Amino acid sequence: MSESIEGLVTDGFAGVAEVLADNLASGADLGASVAVTLAGEMVVDVWGGWADPDKTKPWVEDTITNVWSTTKTMLALSALACVEQGKLDVFAPVAQYWPEFGANGKEAITVAELMSHTSGVSGWDQPVVVDDIYDWERSTAMLAAQAPWWEPGAASGYHALNQGHLVGEVVRRVTGQSIGSFFATHIAQPLGADFHIGLPAEHDHRVSPVVPPPPLPIDPAAMDPDSPAVKTFTGPAPAAEEAWTEAWRRAEIPAANGHGNARSVARIQAVVANGGEIDGVKILSPDVIDLIFQEQANGVDQVLGVPIRFGIGYGLADPVAVPWLPQRKICYWGGWGGSVIVVDVERQMTVAYMMNRMEAGLVGDTRGEAIVQAAFAATD
Repeated sequence: MSESIEGLVTDGFAGVAEVLADNLASGADLGASVAVTLAGEMVVDVWGGWADPDKTKPWVEDTITNVWSTTKTMLALSALACVEQGKLDVFAPVAQYWPEFGANGKEAITVAELMSHTSGVSGWDQPVVVDDIYDWERSTAMLAAQAPWWEPGAASGYHALNQGHLVGEVVRRVTGQSIGSFFATHIAQPLGADFHIGLPAEHDHRVSPVVPPPPLPIDPAAMDPDSPAVKTFTGPAPAAEEAWTEAWRRAEIPAANGHGNARSVARIQAVVANGGEIDGVKILSPDVIDLIFQEQANGVDQVLGVPIRFGIGYGLADPVAVPWLPQRKICYWGGWGGSVIVVDVERQMTVAYMMNRMEAGLVGDTRGEAIVQAAFAATD
């Protein structure tokens, strides 16, 4: 193994570690972690580089960082755990669990439509500021009051920042727990996984601050101000530097402010890859896992502007949307700047890449793609 990285690499998976080592050596990565599970066992768990831009603090075994929209896979798993527990039907109207949400033409929107980004409610109506999303009661009340921006169920439009508030409020209504608390007590803690939605202060010293990316190749001024894309990305639009603040870390923003590393992400999502159970901890049944793979949307996303195939809670393998993924029973998602998690149900494998230096991509980038491809090559 390269001297630039540390951790576990089992036989046959050296190529995965080499990709990370090359990225660190070239400067493509500042600090990062990679993990791969196979049949519930960790076969790669490596990390390296620096936890700060000045290169004074190494990225170590327990370094964590803000993983942006990779958090959405933890949100999805939490909602599916509610299904497993008999508390939630994803095909039921949201208003059945959250009556206030039925206002303004939203009475028929289903939980599945929230989870598959097809509800028509992909952001907050103006006026809205970042501070609003830190106040759970205010931000969810705002979403409950507004009208959808397109016909619910007709197409996807990425719920970039607000999906966690939407699905998280459903989870709160059916369990009595906030989404961060439910996730911690029913998923992260039973699995011994170091992932947090709403970070307790005692973990602050372990956080590697994200390095902001180049500007997104989007010019709202040149776009229709009433388009779902503009309204989503301005409703509101936190800068990456917002993740440096204590207010961001403490809040529960289940679409965007999860803190963890590749080990914790791969460990948790291995539940999906391994039939719903890891080390005697059962979170889901195979029937509930199958819900993920029921296609809900397939086409150009109205917010991202690129082809996406959505199941319930995850993106699905598709030759157009994600040509670098094999066309198997695979689900995935990633985060602004580059993080990515891929779950291969057929091979019982997860591949996770979490890093601090952000690139311009909204959902993963070529660094993660190369790591995923190396992991698949190791099992071919």
